[in-house]
Amino acid sequence: MNEDERIIPFRIDIPQEQLDDLHHRLTTTRWPDDLPAVGWSYGVPTSYAQHLTDYWRTSFDWRAAEARLNAFPQFTTRIDGQNIHFLHARSPEPDALPLIITHGWPGSIAEFLTIIGPLTDPAAHGANPRDAFHVIAPSIPGFAFSGPTTETGWDLHRIARTWAHLMNRLGYHRYGAQGGDSGSVIAPALGRTAPRNVAGVHVNGALGFPTGDPAEHDNLTPAELTRLAQYQDQDRSGYAIIQATRPQTLAFGLHDSPTAQLTWIVEKFKEWTDPAHELPEDAVDIDQLLTNVSIYWFTATAASAARLYKEGQKSWGTATEYSPLPHGVAVFPGDPGVRTIAEREHNVVHWSEFDRGGHFAAMEAPDLLVNDIQAFFRPLR
Repeated sequence: MNEDERIIPFRIDIPQEQLDDLHHRLTTTRWPDDLPAVGWSYGVPTSYAQHLTDYWRTSFDWRAAEARLNAFPQFTTRIDGQNIHFLHARSPEPDALPLIITHGWPGSIAEFLTIIGPLTDPAAHGANPRDAFHVIAPSIPGFAFSGPTTETGWDLHRIARTWAHLMNRLGYHRYGAQGGDSGSVIAPALGRTAPRNVAGVHVNGALGFPTGDPAEHDNLTPAELTRLAQYQDQDRSGYAIIQATRPQTLAFGLHDSPTAQLTWIVEKFKEWTDPAHELPEDAVDIDQLLTNVSIYWFTATAASAARLYKEGQKSWGTATEYSPLPHGVAVFPGDPGVRTIAEREHNVVHWSEFDRGGHFAAMEAPDLLVNDIQAFFRPLR
């Protein structure tokens, strides 16, 4: 076998000196001032950052998080000159359908810790064993243990092609694709890349983007118009513009200060989680959130992860060819999904809207997400 095609077992083992360094940096954080009575409108309040930093330093147990991650088999391989890290949890059910699930920014495979069990072994979770999946969860190139990238050009479509190579290398020739955030673009792109292999595509969030044509607003419900307005909300899109233009400059602060890395990520958890919750840790488990942040810190991938936006911004708003593959969409509170927009470029056969959960559905409402994935793929097996 060609050395570059080897699949090598991988285990997370962060050296103790890196944990000691993290704790030292958290202890010596230089805190900025902030304004009274402005809440989150100027960004993360200093008092909240101090609270979360203190918990990270004194209460969060990385070794427990590391053990939870290492409970799932992990591997690395090289594809297209890039190291690819992935979790590969096989189902005990022999007829399980392979399913590749993709995170986005500011996520990681830590998002999926709660859903892997119900997806791979539904019988053990009170569900039908015929709904089982073999789960493959890669770290996006440039992210976490796949990172960093070492050349330009790693956009969402190149990642989709890499996923097709990965699934072929694993011996899977018919499989499903699922994703949220950036994964909700990568998964459909994988369907277009390997249409003979992909049985169907399921996303949570949105499928497709508006063109700006006012006619798209015709016959939309008030709820759909509210979702569509999110694409014009510049107050919420500043992070994307920075990462799509000057990710390297931003990275100096994120690489040097764990508090900067923490607040850069946690602001998105504040804005994108279920709006019914006041604080991020009300919507997601605080230890799972800090596991995700810690992965970014320990792998020093703030720069290469942010480059995903720089690489992809040239294709923002461009049309995509229609995909006849079956697509399913799960829309959670705060998501911008609009069915008529999704149907413009995709064969949407399954559409669900939920009244709890949010952008990080695998962390916020894992039961709803798992049930919807199972329901979508049930007739496609």
